[in-house]
Amino acid sequence: HATLRQMEAEYEAAKRLTQKGFTAETESLTRAARLEAARAQLMRAELDMRRLTIAAPFDGVLESDTAELGALLQPGAVCATLIALDPILLVGYAAERDVDRLEVGAAARARLANGRLAAGEIRFVSRSADEATRTFRVEVAARNPDLAIRDGMTAEIVVTLDASPAHLAPQSALTLDDSGRLGVRLAVDGVARFAPVDILADGPEGVWLDGLPTEAEIIVVGQEFVADGHRLAVTHASADSGSATLR
Repeated sequence: HATLRQMEAEYEAAKRLTQKGFTAETESLTRAARLEAARAQLMRAELDMRRLTIAAPFDGVLESDTAELGALLQPGAVCATLIALDPILLVGYAAERDVDRLEVGAAARARLANGRLAAGEIRFVSRSADEATRTFRVEVAARNPDLAIRDGMTAEIVVTLDASPAHLAPQSALTLDDSGRLGVRLAVDGVARFAPVDILADGPEGVWLDGLPTEAEIIVVGQEFVADGHRLAVTHASADSGSATLR
């Protein structure tokens, strides 16, 4: 403040002398520039003083305290690590065939490695695939009021989607047509027909397929030896089964 007052006094004196013709106008302009520089320097100093008190940008848990009271820190140096755990962010990756069915706001739940359950909703679905895995990042925000879920824990995320009819078939029933499309061979009125499918899920019991008619006879044995239009002699695996073998 003392320097600023000195600059103000020098400027006022130079301005009066200029008005009386004792000094050049450039001297008055020089004093005015020095005064503005002093004011700017004072504002920067006052701003730096306010920054001496560091405020966290969000509520969270202090994970590590790097700086000690009285320690000298360089600009940009880390003084502490703060973790936001409520809500906690659950991150997973969705395959290309599933990502279009995910929507922001959809309900989701997760089971952690320690057996604890968590519930939340989708907050973000990436528009860009991971270059290495060709999967899409999905973020689920879950409530964690007791902070029991720790940062970095492993979880299996399950998203509730709209129900859709599907067919269960052995994985061996899958085949490719001449253009490389994935599908199955159907027996339609005693004639072989190729039908493209999408795999919804797979497990020990087989694969769940989408894209087929509500009622379909899937050829599960011998499908590689027939083409569209071939006449078939069909033997059903069981009376109520939707699969067939060639004879």
